[in-house]
Amino acid sequence: MKRVTAIDITRGLVMVIMALDHVRDLLHTPALTQNPTDLATTTPAIFMTRWITHLCAPTFVFLSGTSAYLSLRKQSATGTDSASGRRFLLKRGLVLILLELTVVNFAFWFDIHFQSLMLQVIYAIGGGLVVLSLLAKLPVKWVGIIGVAIVFGHNILQAVPPFTEPVPKLLWALFFRTDFLPISPHFALLAAYPLIPWLGIMLVGFAFGQLMERPMEQRKPFVLRIGFGALLLFVLLRYLNLYGDPAPWSVQKTELFTFFSFINVTKYPPSLLYTLLMLGLMLVFLSAIDGKENALTRIFTVYGKVPMFYYIIHWYLVHLSMIGMSLLQGYSLADLPSGPLNFGRPEHAGISLVGVYAVWLGLVILLYPLCKWYGKYKAAHTEIGWLRYV
Repeated sequence: MKRVTAIDITRGLVMVIMALDHVRDLLHTPALTQNPTDLATTTPAIFMTRWITHLCAPTFVFLSGTSAYLSLRKQSATGTDSASGRRFLLKRGLVLILLELTVVNFAFWFDIHFQSLMLQVIYAIGGGLVVLSLLAKLPVKWVGIIGVAIVFGHNILQAVPPFTEPVPKLLWALFFRTDFLPISPHFALLAAYPLIPWLGIMLVGFAFGQLMERPMEQRKPFVLRIGFGALLLFVLLRYLNLYGDPAPWSVQKTELFTFFSFINVTKYPPSLLYTLLMLGLMLVFLSAIDGKENALTRIFTVYGKVPMFYYIIHWYLVHLSMIGMSLLQGYSLADLPSGPLNFGRPEHAGISLVGVYAVWLGLVILLYPLCKWYGKYKAAHTEIGWLRYV
């Protein structure tokens, strides 16, 4: 089965965008105190810098499901039994969770004592693959139906009151609702990506894989219609302000900020309207670039073929950039704060938004040859089993 280049291009694009958000988080001067999507305090430039990166996580998770389907189909076409393919999904999911708890979390905090644990998109993808390894036994149609039911129905759980007991609160955070849990004065857990809402997106992506098996000229218009359909449904439901997002839109001080309110949907956890808007935009883009080949798409493909490698390396580079910025601004290593959920940036250190974009562009350019080398190395050494996991 021929590799679907449009998936790599789309994934590569959102990986480039993703790095912008993480540079902003760690280096932008107001990032320690300002919510970039708070319409009372943000600016258009800061809002859009944050908002555009909302495309990243649902695209990763959705296309992880699609890639899982295509991987299983490829193995089936080469005579590998389906049980072996599902076992690989299980092992890959467990490896991703392990990487999230160790290598990735160290990249977040640079704390050898691991006083902080943040469960983000790698946890959601890893946990989703574990569940998918079981659900993949079902007909693809039923996997998709389960995914759609989760995506459209999980906002009902907003009505469940917060738990106060530690164990139920922890379980609810791991599976259903984003929550911060200060376990002790020296350890805190942020469950940013609860498993079930993101699982719904992955399962829909898995079912979408059937469409991507079709010839390009057949799937391209169909994907475009699905994308526009999702966007139209978003506009309708968002306008009604009745269901699909815990934060309703409202008229603001200017027409531009009213528009921002309309598109300011909830990511933690991903609401129905967030999912419709972001996946709708992603599908329109995927359809537009399907079958296209030029210098830009080839660049994005380099990043998109090695997503886990890029993700890990880019976090270390972003964090090192933050430390370098602090040292250049006159702080010493002793001035870098530590503690639960502390990136280690001095309170008054930081750069402008223009500086953020400059650092982001520099890091993306630096990552290109690294990703190109690793992609070639991985393709040339298929006998090295662990390369399949990174």
